[in-house]
Amino acid sequence: MFELFKNLFSETIDYKTLMQKGALIIDVRSPAEFLTGSIRSSRNIPLDQLQNNISALKKSGKPIITVCRSGNRSAAAKSIIKSAGIEVYNGGAWTSLDKKIH
Repeated sequence: MFELFKNLFSETIDYKTLMQKGALIIDVRSPAEFLTGSIRSSRNIPLDQLQNNISALKKSGKPIITVCRSGNRSAAAKSIIKSAGIEVYNGGAWTSLDKKIH
């Protein structure tokens, strides 16, 4: 029974496959945080500037993976991007996603 609920409420995302299909990683931390370390292929768009970049992200036509330090800001970013009709996934903490894709 537990497995049934686990499968209903947890989503397994294959981030490596998303990356192979051209997904963009958007790191929503501040520029100062981004400079302390990041995923090599990621682009830094701080959360407070995300709304101003939605049209460019939409034009890319690519899925988006959001990351931050802990997963909280990337979850907020996912909501913003999803509301614009863009395919988006919350990658959580950038260090965790980096391990999953490399």
